Amino acid sequence: MRRLKVVVADDHGLMVEAVRLALAERPEFEIVGAAESGSQLMPVVERTAPDLVLVDLRMPGVDGLTCVRLLRERDPAVTIVVLSGVDSDAVAEEALARGANAFVSKSIDPLELPDALLAARDATVSKPIGRSADQAPAARATGLTERELEILRALGEGRSNKEIAKALWLAEQTVKFHLTNIYRKLNVGSRTEAVHWAYSHGLLATTLDVDAAALLQGSAR
Repeated sequence: MRRLKVVVADDHGLMVEAVRLALAERPEFEIVGAAESGSQLMPVVERTAPDLVLVDLRMPGVDGLTCVRLLRERDPAVTIVVLSGVDSDAVAEEALARGANAFVSKSIDPLELPDALLAARDATVSKPIGRSADQAPAARATGLTERELEILRALGEGRSNKEIAKALWLAEQTVKFHLTNIYRKLNVGSRTEAVHWAYSHGLLATTLDVDAAALLQGSAR
């Protein structure tokens, strides 16, 4: 398996070293470069052509949010993960809006960081969220983003905010922010109403759908 080439951008040398240590025992990763400022990042990326870039938000020179935008404009396929000590709904949403694939708090357990990066990478190459093409009109009509659809699906699975945050490698406050947007777009006032709306508009499979699919799958064996 080809190793993922990683570039780390953080103005604190200790944080760069911490990331190195967190990834050192995992064969999936190879750190190919590091930048101590936003202005250094793009030259490092140009030189190393990474698969994944880990970006701090507060850096001298060019700030992290601008780096995210520039990285996304340069390479639509690169995986961008913001690793930040700033736990703010607005900042997290802005990072995602500018093209980041994930927003990870620096308080994350270092042992969980490799899997968080892999999850972000997998989300980058995964197929569009949704059961089938017939979901698209309803989703487009509401203006739901792919991330919001993903969270809506997690609601349908009965997951708590904490469970959703862990599964999607987001801060719990960021999940709450997305839920607020989902309620507003669907014109509902609760999780239950949002899930009911999603079922009734075909964005989530009903229990009957799941049971029928399981029966069909079993009979085909």
